[in-house]
Amino acid sequence: MLTLGSLQAGCRMVLMSLFDPHALVGVVESERASIALGVPTMILAMLDAYDANPRDVSSLELVCSGGAMVAPELVRRVQRTLGCAVSTVYGQTEYSPLITQHHRDDSSDDICNTVGQPLPQTEVSIHRLADNRTSNIGEIGEICARGPCVMLGYHEDAAASAEAIDGDGWLHTGDLGFMDARGYVTITGRVKEMIIRGGENHFPAEIENVLLEHPSVAEVAVVGLPDESWGEVIAAFVRTEGQALDRDALHAHCRASLSP
Repeated sequence: MLTLGSLQAGCRMVLMSLFDPHALVGVVESERASIALGVPTMILAMLDAYDANPRDVSSLELVCSGGAMVAPELVRRVQRTLGCAVSTVYGQTEYSPLITQHHRDDSSDDICNTVGQPLPQTEVSIHRLADNRTSNIGEIGEICARGPCVMLGYHEDAAASAEAIDGDGWLHTGDLGFMDARGYVTITGRVKEMIIRGGENHFPAEIENVLLEHPSVAEVAVVGLPDESWGEVIAAFVRTEGQALDRDALHAHCRASLSP
């Protein structure tokens, strides 16, 4: 995407042989880079490096991130710290590689809470898990994509290929989400990661995003644990932001933003 995109646009691409967040901030300053792209972990490290040693990054016009869930707090921190636009991308290797992306003039709310609209020549449909029928607007289902970028199949694995691409040519991404009336897609988690607690469906990404809004939380991963009474219960692994975790405060924060 970056190499061919730079070639098509006729712009310069600066290569780093190894990711080093401090070096990256320095390269942005010295080369007057206008666009930076990385997975969320890389962007977070870049922000930490900038906070530790601020540099002149006023040339940055856009920070683009994808490859994993981009938390709303990360979006706001980029906007607040670097003063540039943010765009998140969503896709997978099987679609070579992007399915949706934001527009440069999208609202902060859309950037924080959605992954944008389908790219040109790309169809996106939300399918119900039970019967593979198209979901209603706002209804959570599996995100499916169709278009010229769909892979031919997995190498020498016809069964896996047939499971991923249905008879109508839809690539089943394995991601859960919903679409609004404008065609903006919101990801809620992975099909295999969905936690079923007492018959209720819970989505780790939604819970993680709420936890990341708390100032004492630096990183978090939410998983389901087996439970004899509930089937599964929700557990969160939390890395604190250099301070002791106030469990009561964190619980109150979650209760203010999440259902019981």
